[in-house]
Amino acid sequence: MKIYKCNKEHGKKIEKYQSRFATYIKMAQTNEAAIGYMYIDGEGTVGYHEAPIPQLFIVVEGEGWVTGENQKRIPIKRGEAALWEKGEWHTSGSETGMAAIVIQSEELNPETFMERKKHA
Repeated sequence: MKIYKCNKEHGKKIEKYQSRFATYIKMAQTNEAAIGYMYIDGEGTVGYHEAPIPQLFIVVEGEGWVTGENQKRIPIKRGEAALWEKGEWHTSGSETGMAAIVIQSEELNPETFMERKKHA
C-alpha cells in the first residue's frame, strides 16, 4: 500500500478566470479522464468559464454554490454533485469553504448510477 498527500498545500492555486482562494490537485490523468481534488476557501470562487469536456464536481466537504450558464447560484453541499456538459459555462464558490473531487471525461453519465436532485 502507498499513501499519498492531497491536502491543499500540495496543490496549485487556480488563477485563471479571475478565480480566488481556490486550489487544485491533479490526482490522475488518462487519455479518457482527469481526476482532481479542489479546495475552495471561504469567500473563494472558481471564475466563470467554459467546460472543455463534461465535468462532475462532487462535494466531499463543506458547502457552497454552483452556477450554470444563467449564473444563478444553486446551493451545493457535502454528498451532492454538479454535472456540467461540454461547452457549458459555469462557476463555483463558497462563503465558508468546500472541497470537491472533480472528474472530467467525455464518458460521464452520472444519471446511470446517482439520483438526481431537483433544484429551482
